[in-house]
Amino acid sequence: MSALNRLASREDKEAAIENARHCVSVLRRSLDRVTGSLARSCQSAKGGLSAGLDARQVAAFELAWASADTLAAEATLASLDLARGAFDTALGILFVVDAVVATIERLDAIGLDLEEQDQTGELRTDARFLALRRLATAAATLEAVGVGVAEADGELGGSLISEDNLAVQDSVRRFAMDVVAPLAEGIHRHDLTVPEEILAGLREIGAFGLAIPEAFGGTAQQSEDDTQRMLVVTEALSEASLGAAGSLITRPEILCRALLAGGTPDQKARWLPPIAAGEILCAISITEPDYGSDVASLGLRATRVDGGWHLNGAKTWCTFAGKAHLLMVVARTDPDRSLGHRGLSLMLVEKPSDDGHAFDVRQPAGGRLVGRAIPTIGYRGMHSFDLGFEDFFVPDANVVGGQAGLGRGFYFTMSGMVGGRIQTSARACGVMRAALRAGIRYTADRRVFGASLQSYALTRAKLARMGARFAACRTLSYAVARLIDQGKGRMEASLVKLLACRSAEIVTREALQLHGGMGYAEEMPVSRYFVDARVLSIFEGAEETLALKVVARSLLEDALGLRAGGV
Repeated sequence: MSALNRLASREDKEAAIENARHCVSVLRRSLDRVTGSLARSCQSAKGGLSAGLDARQVAAFELAWASADTLAAEATLASLDLARGAFDTALGILFVVDAVVATIERLDAIGLDLEEQDQTGELRTDARFLALRRLATAAATLEAVGVGVAEADGELGGSLISEDNLAVQDSVRRFAMDVVAPLAEGIHRHDLTVPEEILAGLREIGAFGLAIPEAFGGTAQQSEDDTQRMLVVTEALSEASLGAAGSLITRPEILCRALLAGGTPDQKARWLPPIAAGEILCAISITEPDYGSDVASLGLRATRVDGGWHLNGAKTWCTFAGKAHLLMVVARTDPDRSLGHRGLSLMLVEKPSDDGHAFDVRQPAGGRLVGRAIPTIGYRGMHSFDLGFEDFFVPDANVVGGQAGLGRGFYFTMSGMVGGRIQTSARACGVMRAALRAGIRYTADRRVFGASLQSYALTRAKLARMGARFAACRTLSYAVARLIDQGKGRMEASLVKLLACRSAEIVTREALQLHGGMGYAEEMPVSRYFVDARVLSIFEGAEETLALKVVARSLLEDALGLRAGGV
């Protein structure tokens, strides 16, 4: 890799990393200035911050993405180790440069919207940034990094994984490749339900209890490795198949975190052990046909009756609802719609497991729950369902938190969703790794105009940027996992979810493109990776809602000093 000779010595690497730190520091200052300007503009609007944010949605969306790229650049820099080789340094700096370039454009767009003076000119003309950009994105450097990505074969961005979790990763990867991968194509192409072979294997390795404390039969040890272990397992399963394995442990993750946050002692003792053992399979039912990600406006009615509640209304996009024994359902227990999210409660709905694409559960007293699988272009195996509730009875014992939990369903759900969002970043990383490795293998074998496709400079440049993006998302995911286990990281979990899910679309698109016409054929796994990746930016908080209502709003509130404790 002669093009990387400029990073061969410790002194050269140290200088390049220092230049990168300087550039990202300047970028952070620009981002903070623009955030403050946008916050003041929104706050001064008629109707206050909320109305101003709605009026500045385009700028707020750009702000969320600028924050995600900047955070990923900072995490990438923090992971760079001078003891490692020129390739690792060049890969990290490539992402940093690309992130800085993208963020400059976003901040410029916000500045134009606010009709303010240029906020990023300082960096665009910075000699250190220009030198770093020439170093990282020169054609010869990109080609050399692409060769390194091919040689690494997907082993990128894992420097933060603990030794114990590396062993877990190896074990789960073997299971995923031996059991899940051979079944994945058939499940996808024939729209089958996840088979017992996969579920039995996950039970055996304890995958369903990763978020559950040992006292309740799980494997969480209240350490700083718990969330990382969940990410490692999720990524390995998603690499083999997102729809048939990668998302299986997300549902118990969300439900159990919500139950741990708000459940009564009796509820935890009743539900957590069988969930940890995989004896009870879970699904999460939040979305409704008319409201999508607008959780505060949900309207599934829960009417008090003797001994419990009757549910009436519809839910949609409830993944795994057929196979699941237990649905975590957000319902409106207070009919006063003006209460918004304060009128919502969380209920645990029991039902028989069903392997089909439709089910009809009838209770002795006349209650009914019907479900129908929604045909989708990808993410098959678990199936997402439309649900209809007709006087379906839920006992008081199944209201999370009991009487004290009424009206607190939104907060319990959000406690669960933090884990769901960071876990979704791991699902995205798994799909990216699968696509990257597929692209590496295909381009090595495919001959075009008398030479290996991988020998061409453009192919190598594509692999370089695919690898850099994947490594950055993976590094940020593991860094945020550590924050979550420290009781922090709510905002960062949303940011890495944004970045990793969009990145999965980019990487799988490029991997499919490298396959040429064969990439469009269903017989090639890369076509499955491509359609599966598309769902990631939609579930666990649609990209737009997450960017505007969670990320941008929190950033603006922090800039105005309106949120205690910051991010």
